[in-house]
Amino acid sequence: MPEGIGSDPRRKTTPARWRVLGHPDGILIYEVRCIVENHGWTAPTAELTHKVLLGRSGAYRRRLNGRTSFSDATSVLLTRPGDEMSVSHPMGCGDSYTCLEVDEAVLADRPDGARWLDTAGWEGTSDAPLDLAHRMLIAEFRRGIDRFEMSERLHRFLDGVLNLTDARAEPPGADLARAIGRRPATQVAHRRLADRAREVLAAGAFSLGLDEVAREVGASPHHLSRVFHRVTGSSLTAYRNRLRVRAVLDTLAEADGRPLRTVAAEHGFADQAHLTRVVRDHVGHPPAHLRRLLTHD
Repeated sequence: MPEGIGSDPRRKTTPARWRVLGHPDGILIYEVRCIVENHGWTAPTAELTHKVLLGRSGAYRRRLNGRTSFSDATSVLLTRPGDEMSVSHPMGCGDSYTCLEVDEAVLADRPDGARWLDTAGWEGTSDAPLDLAHRMLIAEFRRGIDRFEMSERLHRFLDGVLNLTDARAEPPGADLARAIGRRPATQVAHRRLADRAREVLAAGAFSLGLDEVAREVGASPHHLSRVFHRVTGSSLTAYRNRLRVRAVLDTLAEADGRPLRTVAAEHGFADQAHLTRVVRDHVGHPPAHLRRLLTHD
């Protein structure tokens, strides 16, 4: 599957534009941008390999082994052969992600791979360092590197992914289950409310205030803020900033060289200085430097 448009040629999947970035021994890396023809749920499809899926832009819903979750630019998902997944795109097309397919033999040779081989997959969110490493990896592969360097970079990147999953042995929302105890209907309602807020923000509504987001999801600002933190472990402000910083990084990787003041306005920042401060706080570099790191033309 070198490059093309349509479903994955090995099995029926959501139509997409996909491009292989590299295939050193035992690890295949490719990028995907979905082309939605049907916004409803796709038929469940069995996974064929061990996969890491890393969100880059947009959002969609997924159903993995019967569990429904919301996926956006902060999401990381590890799956295993035999896992069944279906997806829906209620927000339309345009979501993009990177996929690493890892041979079982590669995982078996890694001391940190046993957990992935022996237990179910993992879903969660990437932190700012891992997200920047992900985007820089894509930029380097687009520029062109040899197979030796590809292999070493991918193994080092897997270090970061697997370290993240080990550090978060308890999934997001575990404290919610403890707090609610025996009220599963309340737990489900709270997860839905948090996911609805994520949908509103992931749709690019960075200019909306907290009151407006709360009205969109049918809750009071106080209730939404409290529930969102309990479900995700993050405040709405922190989540919103993570999401829009990733949207900014996506924009900075484009070749059009858009002025930073325009980028700031498009993503709801007060001005270019505010953009620079928030981006630097999240990833440790100012936008102008990140543009040089992430552009590949």
